Amino acid sequence: MLRVAVVTIFPEMFEALTGHGISGRACREGLVELRCWNPRDYASDRHRSVDDRPYGGGPGMVMMAPPLCAAIREAKRSLGEGARVIYLSPQGAPLTQRRVEELAAGGPLALVAGRYEGVDERVIESEVDEELSLGDYVLSGGELPAMVLLDAMIRLLPGALGHGESAAQDSFAGGLLDCPHYTRPEVFEGRGVPQVLLSGNHERIRAWRHEQATTRTRSRRPDLLAEGED
Repeated sequence: MLRVAVVTIFPEMFEALTGHGISGRACREGLVELRCWNPRDYASDRHRSVDDRPYGGGPGMVMMAPPLCAAIREAKRSLGEGARVIYLSPQGAPLTQRRVEELAAGGPLALVAGRYEGVDERVIESEVDEELSLGDYVLSGGELPAMVLLDAMIRLLPGALGHGESAAQDSFAGGLLDCPHYTRPEVFEGRGVPQVLLSGNHERIRAWRHEQATTRTRSRRPDLLAEGED
């Protein structure tokens, strides 16, 4: 079972993950245990404040250490020994399929979703084991990156997908982008399905798919091929 705690001021956002699709089914079938912890529940004032102005000036607000640390520590306590804390952050290392596989096969995780201009640096220094980023762009908060990471991990769990080979054949799973896929009708607006896919020769089909995946990767993401050669 994948056990995850998410620290977020918007726990309702994760209902989209737990209530629908592959991830929703995995939760219902007991493959995933997901619980959200709201820093507002650990705020010390009647307004349940979790942010304040940054020292030194500047735009925006910063998430305060006391309520955020309290929520993270309670989340870790619920997960038990060995839980790792991951902060979804633009300053983090790029998330890769390899790292997703490692996290999915590892122990329980606490995911911290920041907001505003970020979190007080002392939270990162005292509580966070690892920072991960989806890419070089800015989002309104860490909830969407956390959901992306969760979805990527869940589909790797045994029994999560309808077909046992689906996850193994996904893009990046073998270090390559995915090959082209086709379904009915055989001809659509004058465009036909490659004949090799209609041949019934599984060896030829496998070779064609690998060739297409390699060609696509070389054209669109040559960096992936370079990584595989390291």
